[in-house]
Amino acid sequence: MTMSIRGYAAQSATTPLAAHQFERRDARANDVVIDILYCGVCHSDIHQARDEWGGSLYPMVPGHEIVGRVSAVGPEVSKFKVGDTVGVGCMVDSCQHCASCNAGLEQYCVEGATWTYNGIDRHDKMPTFGGYSERIVVSDKFVVSISDKLDLKAAAPLLCAGITTWSPLRHWNIGKGSKIAVIGLGGLGHMGLKFAKAMGADVTLFTRSPGKEQEARRLGADHVVLSTDEKQMAAVSRQFEFILDTVPNPHDLNPYLATLAVNGVICLVGQLQPLDPPVNAAQVLLGRRSISGSAIGGIAETQEMLDFCAEHNIVSDIEVIDMKNINAAYERVITSDVRYRFVIDMASLKSA
Repeated sequence: MTMSIRGYAAQSATTPLAAHQFERRDARANDVVIDILYCGVCHSDIHQARDEWGGSLYPMVPGHEIVGRVSAVGPEVSKFKVGDTVGVGCMVDSCQHCASCNAGLEQYCVEGATWTYNGIDRHDKMPTFGGYSERIVVSDKFVVSISDKLDLKAAAPLLCAGITTWSPLRHWNIGKGSKIAVIGLGGLGHMGLKFAKAMGADVTLFTRSPGKEQEARRLGADHVVLSTDEKQMAAVSRQFEFILDTVPNPHDLNPYLATLAVNGVICLVGQLQPLDPPVNAAQVLLGRRSISGSAIGGIAETQEMLDFCAEHNIVSDIEVIDMKNINAAYERVITSDVRYRFVIDMASLKSA
């Protein structure tokens, strides 16, 4: 059996998103049915809707920053009940038996995680459809609890932008006394600043745009460095134990590598393309520096992040939009014309 769902979908790489009716499965024994309240807009939604990474499946209903309320649960579900406020991020399943899954790192599942949209269900082989829709059905193992202490619409981007920046900060044990930097002040970067500051670190923002100092300090930066200014960059040479690089496009890592201390790490969380220009190996060898990467986080880690956010009152800075304005929002994301994340009020789907 299936249920008919309203949503917004891309029918091809070149057509705008538009209203679309599609089928979801009825709840299995371990499923949670969620009425979607809000869904964040991630730049990866655009990449996949436009097939910029290859492998896109159409029709595609994007959206993997989902906040909603439980409307039904399967008979084997004990962790959630009707009325609970919950979230769904980038994954809805994994093999659950490989070394990564057993370690709570489902995002690195050896067999490949099942993504919230643009994927294929491991059990019934139906396509997965995301949060630009009225309802979603997800295994209870991939649903997280969201505190009603948080502004629910502003909590939606925590399911991707939040966990993407939280996971590497936690993995590299950033905390009180840590001296770190964040490259880029966007959807990911502003969350990196908030988390690092709340963890107790001394935080620097690297930016190419003059005039962001006041905004960066509001978000948690202790210092701001204009990365196009050679004197400012020289002044922070060999300073940082960790740099969180949130830039989504190819860019030169070499100037930032020079600001790492011995044993320092730069972690890429925004760029999937090849490094260009090439990295100067001397910058790495002569400081025992490391270039690393990180992708979202596991389910337990995502819950830990959400609990931390509730304790410290951390959410994303957002602009709420109606569903009918999603195509205009995509164009604004591309030109960085948003501070710092769009969130769709899914109640607007009824009139879209």
